[in-house]
Amino acid sequence: MPDEEKDVDIAVPAPPPAQSKKKQIILIVVLVVVGLALAAGISLFVVTKFMGEIPGGHEEGGEPRYHDAGIFVKIGDPKEGILVNVGGPRSGKYLKASIIVEFNPSKKSVINPDTNALQPDAEVKVNDTATQFLRATKLEDFDADKQEEFKKQLKDALNASLGGGSVYDVYITSFLLQ
Repeated sequence: MPDEEKDVDIAVPAPPPAQSKKKQIILIVVLVVVGLALAAGISLFVVTKFMGEIPGGHEEGGEPRYHDAGIFVKIGDPKEGILVNVGGPRSGKYLKASIIVEFNPSKKSVINPDTNALQPDAEVKVNDTATQFLRATKLEDFDADKQEEFKKQLKDALNASLGGGSVYDVYITSFLLQ
């Protein structure tokens, strides 16, 4: 029966084990590279997106570290500054200071965009808040080593009165405690 076909098992030779392992290693390397690229991309996005919006990328208080130029306004009398009694009514101590506040120009309820001056109601709030803050401050809190904390607390008090983000910074140009 020569016409009959014989069942012949044709065996496909298996790839050598070295080739199979080589493909696995290449696949692992490709996956690691893709994973690292993905992690780097996510890290870059997080850093660029949130560095300007979180305390690590901002000054304390939530305001951006980098901001538009502010509007500088002197508190109190334009020539004399502010004069208040401090340390309680019986202390006999007076503070005369020139305090300049840097305001956020985009806060239209605080700054008049036409004149770059304080709105009338904001001016009253600023002077009242600053006077009350200075009068309530203890004498030992006026020490030179506590100046940065003092300015931060005044800034926080002004932002609480005017609305968050209204004040960028507080500068003291003269300070006389007598």
